[in-house]
Amino acid sequence: MSNNQQPYQPFLQKLGIESLNAMQEAAYDTIIDNDEVILLSPTGTGKTLAFLLPLLTTLDVTVNEVQLLILVPSRELAIQIEQVIRELGSGFKTNALYGGRARNKDKSDIKQPPAILIGTPGRIADHFDRKTFSTKYVQNLVLDEFDKSLEVGFETEMKAIVSALPTLKKKVLTSATQKVEIPFFLGLIEPAELDFLDDNNPELTLKKVLCPTNNKLPVLVQLLRMLGNKNGIVFCNYKDTIQTVSDYLTRGEINHSCFYGGLEQQDRERALIKFRNGTHRILIATDLAARGIDVPEMDYIIHFEISSKEDEFTHRNGRTARMNSEGTAYVLLSDRDRQPEFIEEIESMTLQGGSKDTDMLSTDWETLFVSGGRKDKISKGDIAGLFFRQGGLKPNELGLIELKQDCTFVAVAKSRVKFLIKELNNSRLKNKKVRISLLA
Repeated sequence: MSNNQQPYQPFLQKLGIESLNAMQEAAYDTIIDNDEVILLSPTGTGKTLAFLLPLLTTLDVTVNEVQLLILVPSRELAIQIEQVIRELGSGFKTNALYGGRARNKDKSDIKQPPAILIGTPGRIADHFDRKTFSTKYVQNLVLDEFDKSLEVGFETEMKAIVSALPTLKKKVLTSATQKVEIPFFLGLIEPAELDFLDDNNPELTLKKVLCPTNNKLPVLVQLLRMLGNKNGIVFCNYKDTIQTVSDYLTRGEINHSCFYGGLEQQDRERALIKFRNGTHRILIATDLAARGIDVPEMDYIIHFEISSKEDEFTHRNGRTARMNSEGTAYVLLSDRDRQPEFIEEIESMTLQGGSKDTDMLSTDWETLFVSGGRKDKISKGDIAGLFFRQGGLKPNELGLIELKQDCTFVAVAKSRVKFLIKELNNSRLKNKKVRISLLA
């Protein structure tokens, strides 16, 4: 059947997508035809859209209760899925609940129950205990990255949630990991399984970089300068290491964002925003960034420290060479490092001089904060119109616009920042006076 005949085509048009990929097409048909589905596909291949499109067709517009529950291992993934659903323009109320968020905000959001509820197992289980919404209309359950939820200790909460859903019909499990163990408490009988994992990705190149001393930092900077004008993630095992790397790059005037579990939620979200919109080319992160977050295609990733777990090593590498594109994973090794057995012998490389010009690692973009969002009835078109008409921007000077409930983040040409703040601050959008400032 051609895409023009499919009911999901209007959603694709809103997202600016011409057609589904092979995995998404297979998932659509399989989820429509089966009540139990296990979807295995690499990070970054579009699993969110793969399960959303078929499940949206099962929702009843006349039921003002939660009908689709999506459990995720992290707040970032919850926010990401919520954003995708809003961009689809499905017409169904959607909310995301997760730890670190004020319970009063939860209560306010779900006072009128959403049709689609996304959340981390701990926070959702808490709401189940408090009976803040009815569970008897939940007929669809998605456990996205379910193995990660189990790994971080959510088994008890997930078990309690599943047992409290009396009218459950469809169960969809997704993972980016091969040979995952399906939890017994899900009660799956004969699930349909779609496996799109390929451990031997021919587009990924692995390279080993040997450090002459135990101090890897100078080698990291030399490698970054050699890579120059490209986007990538530097993976570390610990937040203390991230701080050390960040301080060193800051002293070298190399712009970057940091992302790890110890950061406040707002700081984590804004780090990803700057990385997505091109304000920063480099993200220093723990394995929290290995999957379940929405970031652009990476030209490379760097293992500043090697993960002790094979799965996490694989997920890190999955951030590059995605969707049939090429990418390189660099492994930095000092004399103290022991190469894990799960890493096959890989080619060593000698670093070339690299550019001494730190501008090679900077970008032409900055991020502006606008104090208005969806709840103020402001759209992306309203924001673009303000920046084009009143701000005088040319199309190539306006980048990614990320619209949130109560604010908006706008990527603009760095050369126009001071002028835009001066001209646009305290402008009116939809009868609301908005503040515009540089996102620190």
